[in-house]
Amino acid sequence: MNEPQAAAVPLKKNGALQKLNSPAGLAVCTVLLAGLLFLGLGYLIEIFTTESTDDAFIAAHIVSVAPRVAGQVSAVYVLDNQMVHSNDLLAEIDPTDYQTTLAQKEAAQKSSEATFNASVAGYEMAEVNVGAAEATAKSSQATADADAATATNAVSNFDRAKKLIRQNVISPQEYDQFKETADAAEANLTSARQKAVSDESKVGVARAELQAARAESDAVFAQLNQSKTSVSAAHLDLSYTKILAPCDGRVTRKQVEVGDYLQTGQMIMSLVPTEVWVVANFKETQLKDIKPGQQATVAIDALGGRTFRGHVDSVQAGSGEAFSLLPPENATGNFVKVVQRVPVKILFDVPLPADKTIGPGLSVQPSVQTSSFHVPAFVTAIVALILAVFSAIVFKTVLNRNPA
Repeated sequence: MNEPQAAAVPLKKNGALQKLNSPAGLAVCTVLLAGLLFLGLGYLIEIFTTESTDDAFIAAHIVSVAPRVAGQVSAVYVLDNQMVHSNDLLAEIDPTDYQTTLAQKEAAQKSSEATFNASVAGYEMAEVNVGAAEATAKSSQATADADAATATNAVSNFDRAKKLIRQNVISPQEYDQFKETADAAEANLTSARQKAVSDESKVGVARAELQAARAESDAVFAQLNQSKTSVSAAHLDLSYTKILAPCDGRVTRKQVEVGDYLQTGQMIMSLVPTEVWVVANFKETQLKDIKPGQQATVAIDALGGRTFRGHVDSVQAGSGEAFSLLPPENATGNFVKVVQRVPVKILFDVPLPADKTIGPGLSVQPSVQTSSFHVPAFVTAIVALILAVFSAIVFKTVLNRNPA
């Protein structure tokens, strides 16, 4: 009874082998083996030609938004995670106080302009007075010169009269007339010289008044410039009540609502620009062949492992731990060697999906092509298929030589 049962097992095995030996079985096995070989060869090639790490994340610039003036918030125009563009209005501070200050500064500027115009008129009048004083001084000097000539002539006539009176050529009455004429000419000359000196001193006074008017005009002009600067500053403060987006980005960490009182420099939200990159913390033992410019692929976990092409931009000059808040002091205490990680910056070569939010902190898995040796996927597939077909032929040959 046991012998038939024992003989039944080889028959089943022979049936299974004959199914594998059939064209359909060989085709299925060949396809499965080709797939396994393709994956295995790809994994081996990747091990020898790339460096990868799972200690990597998305990084981006984070722009903090803060008001430049203090005041109460009158309106907020954005929502959490909203996409905004540069110079979009984010929020607004009540501008009433700053409008009042601007009106005061503008009134002060008008007053300064009026004072400046009056000082300019005074300066121009002082210039006219200087010209008039100089003209009067010149006229007085000319009169003094004329009186000097008259006095000289009168004295000469009087000297001749002295000689003539001794010779009894002229009468005493004529002599007295010459004397009176000479005395009058001397008196006129003295008066003219005194007037010339007085008028010359008036020129100095007029010039001093001109200098004073010029100094006053300069001072008033400086006050006018100061008032204009104050008006410009008031205009700026008023414009700062409208908080604008400094760049394109997505609103994050929004911390402002209508009615809040904000101080200057108080952060109210952050903007994350659309430009992102990868910071990959490779082990220091992996950096031997990593160089800027090498091609890389980045798998983003948030997109289900979808990969994107990129390239190595730079390698940080130092390990990440060396730039931490409390860097290690290897010269103190017991030293234990730990493999350090060095940040490597990887830039994307292709745009990321616009309908997906890819922001800082998301996990990624980059692979850097460190070797110039590269095998295309189709070549790997052909080799895997050839090996699978060869294996199927060998398998069929073995079965045919050793029938069950």
